[in-house]
Amino acid sequence: MTTPSAEGARPADAGRASSPESDVTATDGTDIMDAPDNTQDPAGGDPQAGLDTQASADTPASHGAPAGDGDQSLLRLVDIGKSFGPVRVLAHITLDIPVGQVTAVVGDNGAGKSTLIKTIAGIYQQDEGEILWQGRQVHLHSPKDASDLGIATVYQDLALADNLDIVQNMFLGREPVKHFVLDEIGMEKTAKQTLADLSVVTVRSVRQPVGSLSGGQRQAVAVARAVMRQAKLVILDEPTAALGVTQTRVVLDLIKRLKSQNIAVIVISHNLNDVQSVADRIAVLRLGQLVAVGSASQFDAESIVDFMTTGTSNRFADVPAEQSSGSSSEH
Repeated sequence: MTTPSAEGARPADAGRASSPESDVTATDGTDIMDAPDNTQDPAGGDPQAGLDTQASADTPASHGAPAGDGDQSLLRLVDIGKSFGPVRVLAHITLDIPVGQVTAVVGDNGAGKSTLIKTIAGIYQQDEGEILWQGRQVHLHSPKDASDLGIATVYQDLALADNLDIVQNMFLGREPVKHFVLDEIGMEKTAKQTLADLSVVTVRSVRQPVGSLSGGQRQAVAVARAVMRQAKLVILDEPTAALGVTQTRVVLDLIKRLKSQNIAVIVISHNLNDVQSVADRIAVLRLGQLVAVGSASQFDAESIVDFMTTGTSNRFADVPAEQSSGSSSEH
């Protein structure tokens, strides 16, 4: 284990090409006072100053530079800031979400995770910065705007109606009509096929009331609903919270199947074991700032905790010299 060389330091918003297998970027951000998922405005200075970087010429950018040809950036957040009155919640968040990869966003309570995903989901609108979708700037004024692009968010409460069956929940608000009546047969066939495509085999019947399902099965139904609506990016908010070991495995396997279908996934979680078992990339938030982002293989549990609590760590893996060489592309 080594600490990244200070000679490689560069601003966090400087564009560069790098490899998800060889890039961890750490930022010593200015502390922001904690609030429930909020933070106070940084006190002076550039919050991106002090960045230590280990970069590679062939990696997709972690801080706003175009992703490499092999890892197309589906969603890019550039210098996102959000405040609620005088309270600064997010500051200078720049992050790429590649196609077909699982990006875990971790951080302590009050780090800004919920505000970040609600901004991506169109519930909140950022005060600063840009959101790029497949390279094109977009403005998300509502959850419908995000949904129309292909962004689906599965919140911790899942937003399922316990008194309705699986089919009714999956089509709730989007029921197809055939000859002026609900197309019950078509809905049932589509629901069965979507669950089958995700290898969800534990559900007894698609006409089973959701209230009778286990936690893992409910997560599967909520994710299947998102996939059925042609989601390109699925955001999962604490998907394994309060689940047992068996049901957690069901959900983690489901995340891996989303990835295999080339769907980008953002996972918000406090469970570092779950994060490390499914994530390709890890982004660590602390007090409203992005303090580290890189390949999951370069983080261990202790380094993640270090970043979450202090904003720095000297415990992440070395980058081989041959991967660190080469020119970087500027954005």
